[in-house]
Amino acid sequence: MREARRSLTAAAQRVACEALACQLSHQPLFREARHVAFYLPNDGEIDPRRLIELAVAADKTVYLPVLDGIEAPAMHFAPWRPGEPLQENRFGIPEPQHPAAVCAPLEILDVVCLPLVAFDRSGNRLGMGGGFYDRTFAALKTGARQKPLLVGLAHHFQQLDNLPTDPWDVPLHAVATDRDVIFMSPTPS
Repeated sequence: MREARRSLTAAAQRVACEALACQLSHQPLFREARHVAFYLPNDGEIDPRRLIELAVAADKTVYLPVLDGIEAPAMHFAPWRPGEPLQENRFGIPEPQHPAAVCAPLEILDVVCLPLVAFDRSGNRLGMGGGFYDRTFAALKTGARQKPLLVGLAHHFQQLDNLPTDPWDVPLHAVATDRDVIFMSPTPS
């Protein structure tokens, strides 16, 4: 899957980016959200920057992930607006230049748009293997928290029939692709 998404041309990526934005931006879960976390694309991931533009234009607060800790890696979400400075983390992925003190508490986030390598229609997600999102949102699996909604963003071809799961995997609430939005449970309002 990683090779397939990396093999897309720049033009194909731009088309997918626009189509993804069209699919998700019309959904109530996006329109009604006030605090939305995104990521910046890496390794051929579908590009959410058009969605970020739409969120900023709608006066939503946008957040990006910030990694810290090597011994006990953690992920936080820092507020960010296009044009603000970024720095590369240890994986070479740009992130906001904010100290952890200004990062948002997870409960303020309405929606988290996250990258993935593959997904299935049961809400299972294959990531890059670091476990950052699963550790960060582990409380969602226990039902201890109702939000944020976790929405995977993907190219349509990243869907598989069935993915293996581990006990620590946190399922997605929905997946938005360049072709459709797939809800894993009743449509969130």
